Order: sequence, then structure tokens, then C-alpha cells
Amino acid sequence: MYVADLHIHSRFSRACSQQLNIPNLVEWAKLKGLDLLGTGDFLHPLWLTELKANLKEDGTGFMQHNSSDIKFVLSVEISSIYSHKGRVRRVHNLVLLPSFEAADKFQKALLARHATLASDGRPIVGISSKDLLAMALEADEKALFIPAHIWTPWFGVFGSESGYDSLKDCFEDLENKIYAIETGLSSDPAMNWRVAELDDRSILSFSDAHSLPNLGREATVVDGEFSYDGLWRAMKKTTDYRLPTTAEDGSQKTEDKIAGTIEFYPEEGKYHYTGHRNCEVKLNPDEEIKNGIICPKCRRGLTVGVMSRVEKLATRGAQEVVSNRPKYRMLVPLNQIIAEALKVAKTSQKVLNEYKKLATNLGGEIKVLTKVDLAEIGRLVGPKIAEGVDRMRQGKLVIDPGYDGVYGVVKIWPDGEQISAAPQLGLFE
Repeated sequence: MYVADLHIHSRFSRACSQQLNIPNLVEWAKLKGLDLLGTGDFLHPLWLTELKANLKEDGTGFMQHNSSDIKFVLSVEISSIYSHKGRVRRVHNLVLLPSFEAADKFQKALLARHATLASDGRPIVGISSKDLLAMALEADEKALFIPAHIWTPWFGVFGSESGYDSLKDCFEDLENKIYAIETGLSSDPAMNWRVAELDDRSILSFSDAHSLPNLGREATVVDGEFSYDGLWRAMKKTTDYRLPTTAEDGSQKTEDKIAGTIEFYPEEGKYHYTGHRNCEVKLNPDEEIKNGIICPKCRRGLTVGVMSRVEKLATRGAQEVVSNRPKYRMLVPLNQIIAEALKVAKTSQKVLNEYKKLATNLGGEIKVLTKVDLAEIGRLVGPKIAEGVDRMRQGKLVIDPGYDGVYGVVKIWPDGEQISAAPQLGLFE
């Protein structure tokens, strides 16, 4: 199995760190415990030139920097803003391609449609999601087209403000070419399991990182051949992914599959609840049903959150058991735990020093958070940080959910109501 974070950005995207270059991405992927990274932003001409100078195609559809074990795959997030079915739509989609040749072809096709690609690593185009999908498939028949952070109110395909009520509405006769969706930070797999239309699609999670420390805050674990074709097959698999197949010699073999995801606590996402940040109004789904979606202070419309949107589109109850689902594990980022233990800012040098000490000596952040013996953590950085990791593993957390662009807050030690962790389903155990 390998761990992939395929939705990231480069320094050529707006509001992104200038430290996002290939050597730094390789270093931080190792610290995180990631095996495969998306390049992000491959349509930006300067970044594409840099990618070609720093990465070598290895014949598998993945790419490599020097002799590093970390591999890359070409990826880009595209913002489509267009009118469809009587409404303005704003939908973000993630595109993966297996070669520079395909990237060049896709770039030329977009330029022929007068797309502006040099101003932002995440380009804004006036091309519908369906047409964009068709163009990606013309660039390469194995293009992977993944609706990004699908529940985000303003820019998700299921978003309450400018999205659709179904993938069929958005992609029409090309709906069957959507093999996977990205949950986004404000939803977890179980929330997506409630929508029948997603039953035959892989449910993925990625970080959407705008800085190096945010790499891997969400990621996907793939069980299968470490190649673009293997990744394509894993995403394309549907609900029968667990079933073995028979090879020509009669032996049983396991298909490539999505084994599970690493998740942010969805309450920490900035659109989990309905609300209005300017008026500091926040409503959970029950409160929204009772009070409506008009701000009680300014009388303007509230931004409808992910939880409420899921309730609207769900075809089954939250308690209904769905079989044959990949596992998932919700984690609190290690630098966040260290910062709280030491009572300093996440961005402080002290946190970075302790973080690198743990990640370098104990096999990477994901392993530290999920597998490493607590006594070993304590010996290296002290008992308080080890206690924080232990509390995170047990789900002893205090969470103040996010809303209307305001990130939620997850705390380990403050007094307050503890919540039980959502089902972890055994990933990494």
C-alpha cells in the first residue's frame, strides 16, 4: 500500500507559500510519510517548465526527482465558472494526467478556448465541468477527473451556493467518466456514504495544501500497483473492489483498490455548519431547521454548511450500515498537537524542531500519529506530547465546528465537552 496526496498547489497559486517547490515538496513528503504527490498547477506555464526541469518520467505514468523514492503525478485544480440550467455555476475539479505529452495537449486545448493560464496556478475558466472533462479525456483517455471538495458551498459540485443536486445534472452523458470524488476538509467518508449516487465511486481525500506543513493533512491510501495505471484502476473500481479475480493460470489475485483515507476532523473544516461569519452566527442542522437560513442579525442569507447540504441530498440515514467500504482514520495534525502541548504557535521554530525530530526518527508523521509506541514518543520529545498523541488516538477532543469560511477549532486539553471519535474502521491498526 502507498499513501497519496494528489491535491496540492505550487507557489504560482494565489495565497500559497513561496516555499512550494519540488525539492521542498520531496523533503516534506518524507516527513509526512507520503509516497505519491500531485504536482499541482501543471497548467501554469512557469510551473510546467519547472516541473519538466526537475522531474523525470519513469515509464509508469509517475515522475521522480533525482533518485528520491517520492513520486509525483501531474495534477491541477481548475475553477470553472459558467452558466448552466439557469444558474451561475462555480465548480472546482481536479485533473490528473500520466505524461507531459498529455499535459501539453490539454494546455493547448484550453488556450484554444481562450483560457487564461498564466495568472494563477488554479486557473479560472469559463468552460463547463462537462466540457472540461471531455477535453481532459481528449488529452488522454485515462485522464482522471475528480470533482474537488464536492460539498464546499461556493465551489463544490454539490455546493449549496452554486453547485448541483447530482453528478448527472452536472456531467450529463459523461457522468460515467467520473470515477471518484474528493470529500474536502468539511466532510468525511461516512457523510458521503449517505448519497446513493456515490456508491459506485471512489471516495478520496487530499490536503489541498497551500503550504508545506499542510501536506498530508488528508490523504488516500491505495493498495495496488505503484503506477498511474494502477492508480487509475484503483479509482475506477466500484463496490465490488474487495472481490478477488482469477488469473489465466487459475490463481487468485487482488485488484488495485482504494484501501482508505486519512481525514481531518470534518468539524474543523471551514464550512461544516451553516452560518454568517460577519455576524458570528453559527447553526447546526437542527438549529437551521428551527430558525431557517436568514441571518437573525443582518437579515441576509446564511451560507448553508456541508452538514445541512448532506442532509438535503442524502438517500439514506446516518445510521444505516453500508458494507464493503474502504476504511478511514481521522487525525489531528502532529504540529497542532505539539503546539498545544508546548503552548506556542504552530508556526514557531520550537514546534518545527520537535516535529522534525519525531518525523525523522520515527518514520514520518502518519506513523507517529497512528502506530509508534507512546513511550518511544515520550522518550524523544517528552511526556506531554506523547499524552497529546494518546488523547488524539482515543478521540478525547473538544471541537468547535467551522462555518462560513471560519475554520473549526480542535483542542486536546482544554476543559469542555469531549466528543467520541467517529468510526475509525481499523486503518493502520
